[in-house]
Amino acid sequence: MTQINQAAWLVEAGKPLEVREAPMPTPGSGEIVVKNAAIAINPLDTHMQDSGVFVKEWPAILGCDVAGEVHDVGADVTRLKKGDRVIGHAINLVTSQPRDGAYALYTVIRADKAAILPDSIPFTHGVVVPFALEAAVCVLSVKEPGTALPGVSTPALGLPYPSLEDPAESPRKTLIVYGASSSVGSMTTQLATAAGIHVIAIAGAHSVALCQRCGASEVLDHKDPDLVHKAVTAVKDSTFEFIGIFDAISTPETYTRDLEILAQVGGGQLAAVHPPPADVPGNVKAGMIFAVDDVAGPVWREYVTSALEMGRLKALPEPVIVGKGLEGVQLALEKYRVGVSATKLVVEL
Repeated sequence: MTQINQAAWLVEAGKPLEVREAPMPTPGSGEIVVKNAAIAINPLDTHMQDSGVFVKEWPAILGCDVAGEVHDVGADVTRLKKGDRVIGHAINLVTSQPRDGAYALYTVIRADKAAILPDSIPFTHGVVVPFALEAAVCVLSVKEPGTALPGVSTPALGLPYPSLEDPAESPRKTLIVYGASSSVGSMTTQLATAAGIHVIAIAGAHSVALCQRCGASEVLDHKDPDLVHKAVTAVKDSTFEFIGIFDAISTPETYTRDLEILAQVGGGQLAAVHPPPADVPGNVKAGMIFAVDDVAGPVWREYVTSALEMGRLKALPEPVIVGKGLEGVQLALEKYRVGVSATKLVVEL
């Protein structure tokens, strides 16, 4: 039986997505094709739609998060087989190839950026994990500066990978996660905690429980007028070595507070999801992460499935299912433009 693929195409920057037929992808060596059951939308996708950033070839298929069943397997893939329930991170940000975009019925995924999804977790929940996981590993575990994109300075925190075991000793390092209730922020909190890192979370007051579920040791209200003072106090009270701040929001307002905190604790690293301020003090090392890196391979292969089964890795934040069918992607993008908090928008297929 001939399979038919469809996708939500971006034909031109600033235009709505168009749902129409797409080529049926075939996997190359080390790749799988996923028949998508759910896809997730990220705020980055709104910027890509509006400006065409990262798009090298038109028309384009955007999207990074897929969950579904393995439809086909390429050569040299032994860890996954046809019919497996999987989640995966699509790499259209790097390749700009339509076959690598998530907003389709079928998507090519590198096998080293996919993991089996336990039967106990619905596709609509598991799909919140991939992009956030890849980004969080890039925040925490890149050991040397460098990235898939020229001109992007990736912070080199060089922290350990998350572990399936309880850390043998008390954490010796402290990290602030600003925007800890966001998708990437909550995942960074989870992976850092699983690596034995003491996390101080900054988020909305309504997200305290979410941040605690992710492992944060302390949660500070981002609207508190004494936020900077309380963050500095929390760092000094932790007694562990302070690494720096991961800013998952990365706006002028949050950068101002980041730099105020770093100034009062004597410097540190500032990792951000957008380009950091041009002028930072000499004792601050700032850089922007890029959420595609081979450093995440061991986490996908050795951690994700078992951690999900054990409950050590949670599919958080909880998804909001926007609709069913590729037409729902444009609606989800519009909802992100209005603003969402402590959730991730998902479309069923």
